Amino acid sequence: MSSVHGHPTARTRPSWALKDLVLLVVLGVVFGFLYWVFVQAWTALRLAMGPAGDLSEHFLAGSWLLVAPIAIAIVQRPFAGVIAEVLASVIEVVFLGSAVGPLLFVAAAIQGIGSEIPFALTRYRNYSWLIYALSGLLGAGLVFFYSALRSGWYGQDLFMIRLIIQVISGLVIGGLLAKVIVDGLARTGVVDNFAIGQARLTDHRDAR
Repeated sequence: MSSVHGHPTARTRPSWALKDLVLLVVLGVVFGFLYWVFVQAWTALRLAMGPAGDLSEHFLAGSWLLVAPIAIAIVQRPFAGVIAEVLASVIEVVFLGSAVGPLLFVAAAIQGIGSEIPFALTRYRNYSWLIYALSGLLGAGLVFFYSALRSGWYGQDLFMIRLIIQVISGLVIGGLLAKVIVDGLARTGVVDNFAIGQARLTDHRDAR
């Protein structure tokens, strides 16, 4: 499928290139700092929500999923989402002193795997709205069960409410917003040298 509109093509992709790895590092660094900013937003939201503040992290859960689908869509390679998420978590822990510590690496890997599954099932050829939505939903859903185990949410009356809020956040922020960002980047031409740009060129040729 096309990288932007989701139409099917029969294109083949070259193997990993150095520029792809460099881009993942750059994305990891940028989103590592952005994720730290989202943590500050979460802290403010938790205070603003008062007695319901314990649910605040679920409303923003999709924010910490953004880098995976963006990385996948641009380089269109297996494990790009997992690598980008883990790199972002390294920045959070090592350079920004995340209070979660090394356990954040595990959560990041789970998020990346969940986000990557829908793209992997299409062999990294479908970048439609539906695939992005499923990416955000699965990324948020998988990491929720890990967080629930770590935080003791199982058995709580609010368990299902937590899950519903988190998967919706993942779908909207970690999925649909990610597509908006990717499509915006594609229109500027800044990612034309990567797989997404090659796919767009192929689609234009096929459309003629």
